[in-house]
Amino acid sequence: MSGALDWLRRWGISVWSLVAGLSTLFVFRRGLPNVALIVGYLLLLWLLVAVLVQVRGTLAASERRAHRLVLTATEYSIQTLYHGVLLFLLPAYWASTTLTSPNVLFFGLLVALALLATFDPWYRVLVHPYPWAGNVFFLVSMFGALNLALPLVRVPPFGALQIAAWTAMVALTPAICRERGWSWIYGAGATMVAGVGLAILVSLGRVVIPPAPLFLAQTALGWAVGSVESLEPVLRSVSVVELRERGLVAYTAIYAPAGLLQPVEHVWRRNGEIVNRVSLSPVQGGRREGFRTFSRKTAFPDDPVGRWTVDVVTASGQLIGRLRFRVVP
Repeated sequence: MSGALDWLRRWGISVWSLVAGLSTLFVFRRGLPNVALIVGYLLLLWLLVAVLVQVRGTLAASERRAHRLVLTATEYSIQTLYHGVLLFLLPAYWASTTLTSPNVLFFGLLVALALLATFDPWYRVLVHPYPWAGNVFFLVSMFGALNLALPLVRVPPFGALQIAAWTAMVALTPAICRERGWSWIYGAGATMVAGVGLAILVSLGRVVIPPAPLFLAQTALGWAVGSVESLEPVLRSVSVVELRERGLVAYTAIYAPAGLLQPVEHVWRRNGEIVNRVSLSPVQGGRREGFRTFSRKTAFPDDPVGRWTVDVVTASGQLIGRLRFRVVP
């Protein structure tokens, strides 16, 4: 009995937090999050982190129990905010992630940090003693939230990547100044320059970041006959004879925030090699059922047998989603 009580004291709150967080994922409906809520979370998180880095040394060295309690409460509040922000981000990034593409890496990072923030014993051992680990939590949470929120106010996903990266780095100024003993002017200048570097880095590595909040609301692959409304779906395997006689249509409905105008492409690949790149009408956000686009292909290589994909990508190359089919003899 005592062993069970000890386990509950150590892990009970964490397990309950995990269950509550997972329940939000199950009830999540694919809709756009509230930008005001995201900004409010981030402002509160930034203020608490800024306060903590200024008073942590004094409170930690104090022998007064009240001071240690204040420090513990502040650290726990920051951990709770990390947990809340990350769980808030997961459904939107999950909708935008293609599991067979490199952008699953960023989603995996969000999941790992969310789990770490959920389980208090792990967080106390792996994050509390190391300021750099807290900085990683802060940077990823801030970047992920801004990258999701900015397109909600009509900033294109590629621009949102760069602005979010620069802002997240600059927001680390209080922590960097405290750790390095720099003045605020020098620290702000250093983080601004570092922010430019981080913005360039995420721009170059944009393929590993899902284009949230864009995602595929609906996809279909059909024969190139009739209209898109009467599209006749095809199976995952298509014979060469049927392919040459009928051609194929890749249909996609892309969900985007209201007011966003985003150019997209369909990239047809055979065995990983690009066969065609089709520019489509820019996605106009705001439609709950998604903005409908399609590309029609009737000309195929002499030997079309193999594994085919149709990637739906933004003009900057971020993958929104993917259709797959196989051509057999």
